[in-house]
Amino acid sequence: MTKSCPMTYRAARALAAFSLALLPLLSACSGSSDESAKQGPVPPVETLYNNGVDALNARRFSTANDQFASLEQNYPYSSWAVNAQLMSAYTSYLQNKYTDAIGTLDRFIQLHPAHRDIAYAYYLRALCYYEQIADIQRDQRGTELAMSSLREVANRFPDSAYARDAKLKIDLCFDHLAGKEMEIGRFYQRQHLYTAAIGRFQRVVDDYQTTNHVPEALARLTEIYLALGLKDEARKTAAVLGYNYPGSVWYDDSYTQLVDDGVAGPGAKMPKPVSSPGFFSRAWHAVF
Repeated sequence: MTKSCPMTYRAARALAAFSLALLPLLSACSGSSDESAKQGPVPPVETLYNNGVDALNARRFSTANDQFASLEQNYPYSSWAVNAQLMSAYTSYLQNKYTDAIGTLDRFIQLHPAHRDIAYAYYLRALCYYEQIADIQRDQRGTELAMSSLREVANRFPDSAYARDAKLKIDLCFDHLAGKEMEIGRFYQRQHLYTAAIGRFQRVVDDYQTTNHVPEALARLTEIYLALGLKDEARKTAAVLGYNYPGSVWYDDSYTQLVDDGVAGPGAKMPKPVSSPGFFSRAWHAVF
């Protein structure tokens, strides 16, 4: 009777090492099973949603996100999951996590274009861009994105409350962009780069007529024309300023400069543009 060869010492050490290597994996598997058992069954969909809303109202944003995410994961085909997606975006918005919110809203808009809350989804996305508008010292790409998104709300849902608020914010975006043009124009003027400065101030006059930056833009143009010796252009620009903003401090300053430069005498009246009041662009082009 033959006997099997005994295991060599090297083979025994290899087997022992392999067994030790398996122990953490086996423990992990066991732990995973135990953890699943501790968690128990997934709560009903209504419970997850209500828990998320309650956490959101209590400003426990992390808990709210967890509840909405669990709902989407465990009940992906329910109508509650659609609502949870929108609530998840709103939770990110409240935390100023605008990139996350925009990503969720883009997905919501793409997947549910006919949803009853689709107008709100567009509006919330526009708010995410709007609240990221940078100071006029910085690049204004964000302002342009915000304005584009707000216009989409106003155009798609013209009769909604969201559209009315969007239109107000579009005006504020316009004012912000005009402020940026004024800042650049003033910089060019200080550097005596008058042609570049005129371009910036003229753009405010032409493209941002509803903003409160127009009187200053006209006054700056008057100032530059006087510096260049273009007295007729300075007088005409001051006429538009006085006609549209007769009580403005900018007109008072411009008029004083015209008197100092001999373009107008004390007590003289500026020529009126041939136009009816309120039509700023017509007044401007009637003079020039």
